[in-house]
Amino acid sequence: MIDDKGQLGVLTPQEAIKLAQARGLDLIEIVPNAAPPVCKIMDFGKFKYEQTKKDKLQRKHQHVTQLKELRFHPNTDVHDFEFKVRHAKNFLEEGHKVKATVVFKGREITYKEHGEDVLKRLAEQLVEFAKVDQVAKLEGRSMAMIFAPDKSGKKKPETKSTTDEAS
Repeated sequence: MIDDKGQLGVLTPQEAIKLAQARGLDLIEIVPNAAPPVCKIMDFGKFKYEQTKKDKLQRKHQHVTQLKELRFHPNTDVHDFEFKVRHAKNFLEEGHKVKATVVFKGREITYKEHGEDVLKRLAEQLVEFAKVDQVAKLEGRSMAMIFAPDKSGKKKPETKSTTDEAS
C-alpha cells in the first residue's frame, strides 16, 4: 500500500478501501502481478492524466526505422553513383536501413557480375557507415543488398575529422 507520502505497509483490501474513502480519494491497483499487489491511494483522474502523459512521452522518443531504397543499373555512371552514395550515407546517419537494388533491363541480366560489381563498390563506400544486413541476391530481374546503420563505426570517423580540423 502506497500513498502520496510513502509506503503504508501491507493492508487487507477492506482496510485499504476504508482508508481511501476516509481521505476522499480512490484506491488504484498499480502492479497487479506483484505478490502482494501494489495499490496506491490517489485521485483516479490524476492517475489517468499521468498515464497519458507518460504514453505521449514514450511515443515522442520512439524512432521508427524505415527501409530506404536506392536503384542502380549495371552501367550506372560515376557521378550518378556518387550522388546515390551520398544519399545512402544520409539515410544511414538518420538511422534508416538502405536497400540497394541493381535493376537489369533486357539482356543485361546475362551479365550479373556487373550488378555484383556495383553493389561491391557501394559496400566499399559505405563500410564506415553501415554493415551488410543482407548479402547481394538475385530476385527476378533485380539484385538487392541491404545495409543497416553501424552505430560503432559511424562515430569513430566523425571524432577523428573534428580533431583534425581543430589542430
